[in-house]
Amino acid sequence: MIPAIYLFAIVIFGFAATLLRLPPLVGFLAAGFALGASSLPNLEFVDTLGDLGVAVLLFTIGLKLNPRILARREVAGTAAITMLLLTSLSAALISILLILGLDVDTVTPAGAVALCFALSFSSTVVVVKLLEDRDDAASLYGRIAIGVLVAQDIAAVAYMAFSSDEPPSPWSLALIALWPVSKLLGKVLDRIDHREMRTLFGMSMALLPGYLLFDLLGLDGDLGALIMGALFASHPAAKELSSALFTIKELLLVGFFLSIGMDGIPGVGAFILAGALLLLLPARALVYTIVVRLMRMRRRTSVMTGLAMTAYSEFALIVVSVAVKHDLLGEGWTAAVSLALAMSFIVSSIANRKPARLVRWMTDLIPHRPSRRLHPEERPVNLLGVRTVVFGMGRVGRATYTRLYADGETGVLGIDNDASKVETLAKQGFNILEADATDQEFWDRLDAVHATKAVLAMPEPGANVHVLEWLNRSSFEGRVIAIATFDDEADTMRRAGVDAVINMYDGLGDALAQAVEALPASAVPPVAPACEDIVAPSHSQSSALAD
Repeated sequence: MIPAIYLFAIVIFGFAATLLRLPPLVGFLAAGFALGASSLPNLEFVDTLGDLGVAVLLFTIGLKLNPRILARREVAGTAAITMLLLTSLSAALISILLILGLDVDTVTPAGAVALCFALSFSSTVVVVKLLEDRDDAASLYGRIAIGVLVAQDIAAVAYMAFSSDEPPSPWSLALIALWPVSKLLGKVLDRIDHREMRTLFGMSMALLPGYLLFDLLGLDGDLGALIMGALFASHPAAKELSSALFTIKELLLVGFFLSIGMDGIPGVGAFILAGALLLLLPARALVYTIVVRLMRMRRRTSVMTGLAMTAYSEFALIVVSVAVKHDLLGEGWTAAVSLALAMSFIVSSIANRKPARLVRWMTDLIPHRPSRRLHPEERPVNLLGVRTVVFGMGRVGRATYTRLYADGETGVLGIDNDASKVETLAKQGFNILEADATDQEFWDRLDAVHATKAVLAMPEPGANVHVLEWLNRSSFEGRVIAIATFDDEADTMRRAGVDAVINMYDGLGDALAQAVEALPASAVPPVAPACEDIVAPSHSQSSALAD
């Protein structure tokens, strides 16, 4: 009966958040506080599900991790400088509050340092979900944000290892053997079915040689999950493995958000501290924006990074709990940080829901910089001669691009925010550009060269709708053609004025039907051609499969 009540609360609060146009995670947080304040008993497995969700999340982050990114100045420099500045800001604020008589619980100097250090981190869960929802994980600001998050997670793990009463097991050095073992496991992955077995394989890698093995050897299990993901990042099936884990990861993370509020309503002092920490959120966004700008990034890239990294990190709870365990902080600090964390999630979700106006306002406040002083990836591009732009160079986008050129159309440009994909396709002769489709300046430049057609060919659900929203805010007046995965997505785009919307699966069905009708009558069944060969000429855009 109790689990049914929990599930009912999750659904009701999650649905209410959706109706208010807030991310469902805000509703899950509210459900946690409501259940925590009630007389219902806490379900222990909720915390377990949350821990599993974070482990799988970090594993999927590792699948997208490029070690070279961590070594870049804009990542390593941003991580080091922001941790130092935000730790100092948190220390100043908490010191003032303690001097003024804030009563939360016992605090020691070492505990205060640990607390301020923990408050310098940004939320991995919130940022990654935000980037996934926008399909921006491979964009420049997305890569910077994820790289900084990984650096922060490593710093948190280092602190916990240093402060632990029990040092890591000497056998932990044997973990280096995971690298050659992962190569053998990669060969196993090659032979695994593309359906539920791939999901089970990913879960097993994240939780067994990842979380469990590291935990048994005295190291942080979340770090193990991240490292295991990174070991599979170079495997050709890494992207498919990440997609296979998406749904189960989202379900498990519900337990994480729910568990944050399950300790009940904090005391008055905790509310005061949480409210004061919320005042630091604009300062946090500003610090990230300034530091990223100093790394020679464009104004918009700096602002987008700053807004994404606003929320406090769930790892702050872990670091604070370690400090409480060592009697450096009283137990009341855990509740205070939990409340601040939940409230920062809500503020960050609201600020990042539709950030166009806020981004433009903040961008206008930043002084211009000559293009020659920008990072090479941030310098303006020449779009002269471009007439048709294909957004999303997956299978659908590539098929569209290839067909347009085969039909003699010139001035076709492919756009994708995945740097590795852009590099690969450029070597194959594609006219392709790495760019962020939600960049207002990009659309302004595109309109300046009089592009007349835009093809929205991103297979991720909702991604084309996001780009369409930005397109409608720009001065672009050309024709728009888009693909849709779901009927409601197609209806949304039609209402927004898209000239043609093609449902991928309906289009594939039409192409298959035409191919069947074109088969000659014969007593001997003909050999079925490969899927990529049964594309009717008039349906080439709709018949290609999504990534």
